Amino acid sequence: MVQLKDSAKVKQQRRDMAQLLEAGKVQSARIRVENIIRSDITTELHEMLELYCELVLARSQLLDSQASPAPLDPALEEAVRSIIYAAPRTDIKELHTVRALLVDKFGKEVALASMQAEGVAERVVHKLRVETPSETLVEAYLSEIARFYGVAYGTSSTDSSAHADAAADVDEHRDDDDDDDDKGQDEREALAKANTPKKLGPQSPLRVVPPSPSTDNVAPRLKLPGAKDYVAKHEPSKESKSEPEKDSNSERGPGGKIPDVNELARRFAELKR
Repeated sequence: MVQLKDSAKVKQQRRDMAQLLEAGKVQSARIRVENIIRSDITTELHEMLELYCELVLARSQLLDSQASPAPLDPALEEAVRSIIYAAPRTDIKELHTVRALLVDKFGKEVALASMQAEGVAERVVHKLRVETPSETLVEAYLSEIARFYGVAYGTSSTDSSAHADAAADVDEHRDDDDDDDDKGQDEREALAKANTPKKLGPQSPLRVVPPSPSTDNVAPRLKLPGAKDYVAKHEPSKESKSEPEKDSNSERGPGGKIPDVNELARRFAELKR
C-alpha cells in the first residue's frame, strides 16, 4: 500500500517537473527533482524489505522451533539484520512491529550489532544513506522527464546544431545517391546503343550468340575452345589458294581445258592429214 501511494505521488511530481521545464524554470526544477530521486530510492528500499519479510515468513518454522533468545540461523541472518536496521528509518508501522518481534526472538545483542550495520545487506545501507544526489543523476532525471512528457530541455543551440548536422548528412547521402543514379543511367544508355560484334573468330557453321553486355563487363568477348586448331584445319593456306586459281585458269572451255597455240597447230596438222 505504501508503494502504491508513493508511486502515485511521484507521478504527480513528475508532471509538475515537466511544467517547470516547459516554463523555463530550470533551476527550480533542479532543486525539486531531488525529492523525486529520494522517493524512488525509498520505493526501492521498500521493495527489498518486502522480499526480506517474505523470506522470514517462508522460513517461519525455523523460528517456531527455537526458544527465545534463539541463535540466529545463517539462512535468516541477512534478512533479520536488514529488517532490524532499516525498520526505524521508515514510516511503516508494521515494520516496527516486526522489528520488535525479531529483537525479542534473537536478543538485544543481535539488535545492537544490526544497528551498527553488522551483517546488514550493503544495498540496504546504501539506500538509507542521506546524501545529495550527484549532478549526473539530476541531469539524467531531468532529461528523462522532459523526454517522457515531450518537453524541450537542454541547450537549444546544441540541439539545433545537432539537427543541422544530421540534416546535412542526409542531404549528402542523397546527393551521392543521385550521382550514382545518374552514372547508372548513363551506363544503361551506353549499353543500349552498343552494337553486338558480328564476327567472333573463325567462321563456323555453328552460330554462337555472344554474351550480353552488363555493368560488370561492358564489352564481352567470346572465346571459342580450340579456335587456332579450327583455323588451321578449315581455312585454306596461301599456297592452296594459288593452286586452284591456276587450275581454274587452265581448265576452261570444252573438256574443261583451253588449248594453247602449239596445241591448236598440232590439231590443225592432224586434221589436214
